[in-house]
Amino acid sequence: MNVDVAIIGAGTAGLNARRAALKEGASIVMIESGPYGTTCARVGCMPSKLLIHPAEVAHTVHEGDFFGVHVNDVTIDTKEVLRRVRAERDRFVGFVQESVENIPAEQKLRGHARFIDDHTLDVDGTKVTAKSIVIATGSSTWIPPVLRDLGDLLLTNDEIFEQEDLPSSVAVLGLGVIGLELGQAMHRLGSNVAFFDPTPGFAFLSDPEILATVDAELRKELHIFASSTVHSAEVVDGGVRITWTDKAGQDHEKIFEKVLAAAGRRPNTANLGLENTTLELDERGFPKHIDNRTAQIGDHPIFIAGDASAHRPLLHEAADEGRIAGLNAANYPMVRAQERRAGLAIVFSDPNIAVVGDRYDALTRDRIEVGEVDYHNQGRSRVMGKNQGKVRIYATRACGVLVGAEMFGPRVENTAHLLAWAIQQRMTVKEALKMPFYHPVVEEGIRTALRDLENNLKFSELPCDGDELRYGVGV
Repeated sequence: MNVDVAIIGAGTAGLNARRAALKEGASIVMIESGPYGTTCARVGCMPSKLLIHPAEVAHTVHEGDFFGVHVNDVTIDTKEVLRRVRAERDRFVGFVQESVENIPAEQKLRGHARFIDDHTLDVDGTKVTAKSIVIATGSSTWIPPVLRDLGDLLLTNDEIFEQEDLPSSVAVLGLGVIGLELGQAMHRLGSNVAFFDPTPGFAFLSDPEILATVDAELRKELHIFASSTVHSAEVVDGGVRITWTDKAGQDHEKIFEKVLAAAGRRPNTANLGLENTTLELDERGFPKHIDNRTAQIGDHPIFIAGDASAHRPLLHEAADEGRIAGLNAANYPMVRAQERRAGLAIVFSDPNIAVVGDRYDALTRDRIEVGEVDYHNQGRSRVMGKNQGKVRIYATRACGVLVGAEMFGPRVENTAHLLAWAIQQRMTVKEALKMPFYHPVVEEGIRTALRDLENNLKFSELPCDGDELRYGVGV
């Protein structure tokens, strides 16, 4: 085959790269070795939310006594919960499969692609020559070495939704997005869950005050062993015996029915034959010099998008990166940078966690000011009995332009969007405070943090330097 653009991978990034390249008039082929259907639909955001919601329903019922609503004889049929998860998951996957099936046959190729050189791929014996190539191969769960001999007692997000029932007990290794979301959901549906992580962190948070709040609040509900070292995971009668040393240096061991590996994901680039290209690779064999504004690797005719790029492994970012990669691959060597959206990442734990715009650790401390709100006394949050958490918002000291926030609190999945839109519009604190806030709503918490930020900036009028009207780098 001889095409303008070859795309390796038919997930979110690959499908969007295909659409963008076709709009530019390029001839394309999309290569896929695994099942059709995106990571989000098959094993990620959709089935996880299908598990999280019944867990939230169960938790709400159990918390009814707090409001004087007494519910007796509550039964959770976890087999029924998982049947619905799979049924709805298959429905979402079906939409993706249907869209792929409608792609003309000459634009699709089944098989595993390996680079022969910068312009040539071998796909299980079929030679594909292309003016440019897009890598959109996604990512896979990384299994820590200590867990690699557990056989079918080890679960990842690829297998957990296929279980007929939830395990009675589970050790979750990892306090990232997958670990927090699935672990808390299983806990609320009746499993005995313990969380382990070698770091003190949670998900993608970096603000010490938000991290401390998350740690304190989640420990009220969950068994969390952050800053712990898991020494061994051994198959024994009854499940897996985990031995670990906690933060205080105390040794422990406990048997769990199953173990969930949630220690992160790694790009699927190891078996692509990248060593046969002229790309500069790091010690892991991963490409150096990826420009996230163009999706191009160095100045080569090879582009990378989505989870494979390890930049922002989120569906909406994969869609954007796929579009950028397809556009530039089709027009190579005429490559143009594209403006990226303000960062937005959400964990659907309860309370929600989010990072918007720039993370705290990416900011230059003496160039920003911070405003915050504590939700313990926030009106609507207390009404709902959800008065947990803290939000901290960051703005430039020079003229008060909003640049980021780290968030933990009620309905943050919604309020994070308001801040993301404000940051992308380069709003100042004063401009954001001119926006309407109804009463009583949780969004008023954001207004409280903005007022605190305005007060800390100490401006009567906010002067604006053009150099400060930006987000994303160098603030």
